[in-house]
Amino acid sequence: MLPETDKKILIIGYVWPEPNTTAAGGRMLQLIHFFLEQDYQITFASTAAESEFSFDLDSLGVRKKTIRLNHSSFDVFLKDLDPGIVLFDRFMTEEQFGWRVVENAPNALRILDTEDLHSLRIARQLSFKISIPFTEQFWLDQDQTKREMASIYRCDLSLIISHYEMELLTKTVKMDTNLLLHLPMMFDAIDEERQNHWLQFDQKKDFVCIGNGKHAPNIDAIHTLKKDIWPLIRKELPLANLFIYGAYMPESIKQLNSPKQGFYIMGHANDANKVISQARLNLAPLNYGAGIKGKLLSGMLNGTPSITTEIGAEGICENLPWNGIIANDVEAFAKAAILLYQNEDKWTVARHNGAAIINGFYNKFVLQKKLRDKIELLTKNLEEHRARNFIGAMLLHHSLASTKFMSKWIAEKNSKPQSE
Repeated sequence: MLPETDKKILIIGYVWPEPNTTAAGGRMLQLIHFFLEQDYQITFASTAAESEFSFDLDSLGVRKKTIRLNHSSFDVFLKDLDPGIVLFDRFMTEEQFGWRVVENAPNALRILDTEDLHSLRIARQLSFKISIPFTEQFWLDQDQTKREMASIYRCDLSLIISHYEMELLTKTVKMDTNLLLHLPMMFDAIDEERQNHWLQFDQKKDFVCIGNGKHAPNIDAIHTLKKDIWPLIRKELPLANLFIYGAYMPESIKQLNSPKQGFYIMGHANDANKVISQARLNLAPLNYGAGIKGKLLSGMLNGTPSITTEIGAEGICENLPWNGIIANDVEAFAKAAILLYQNEDKWTVARHNGAAIINGFYNKFVLQKKLRDKIELLTKNLEEHRARNFIGAMLLHHSLASTKFMSKWIAEKNSKPQSE
């Protein structure tokens, strides 16, 4: 364990955690609970404004701090806090504040929680939009990729949520594995007692799709359902309904609501677990994306099998059988949904597969120990660890020489009164 005087962590968030609207918010709350259990004093800082869906961090005893971009007040705050660990919730926050952490808290362990590889998601979105096949080289060619890789190198440790993304970083980028830790979402094991409380096949009905409206892959998936997939399903299952839940739905999605077609846009779900547990099938026709999909893990946790694409299932369970059926084109997707909706035997096998996936890859006890051990190892050997990361040192040098002075120029510009 870290000495008591060092058991302070500063988490710098791009936004305030919203575990009831995004998988990223759920992930951050899991990390917060982990550090609380390790007796850390946690301060969560962000430049963003809180929303109606922001988690009540005060209820956990987490201190909150609103910080400003390109402003020296952050330097003073950081020196006063003197944290042993600084965690960035995505690479953009590391770009904005990382160099200030290096200058003002040089001995703090710098951790990047990637959530997913943002550059991978954006590159896939671009390739889909311009209708060209996605390749790893296409991803490497993107400016966003170079920025994200630089951020990972500058940090002492990056948490990678998907085993596919771990392979991408270690095999394609040839990144040192000492800089990375595969740490997916963390859940309590699904025991037999919990499974006995799940609703049975004939107690569950209809379809559900969950995803917040600020996430482009979710919007695309809803359009795909409405235009291509749901008409095929509804033709074979005329009494079935599809309920789509998610906060921040744009008007273009709200207008797709069509009760006559059994297609319902429901908006934010106050209890996502409840609506998923009541549905017979979970639909996620994702054409692009990255990381691991919280909506699919939620289905597994609540005994609801899913139909998704290879992108949707990517990085979740390696070689274990899927919690449902994987289908990429719209006709195959619709046929899979119709089959599993009507076949109780296959449906039952699918949900047992989901429990095996959660227990095999997302065991909170195992993963928390893995994270705790890694932090303790790095803390004891931080100087040596950094000495081996020459690329990170080189990037820090250039970052301090460019980002730093650009930020100082902006700060100086903002401090001067505007001429009339």
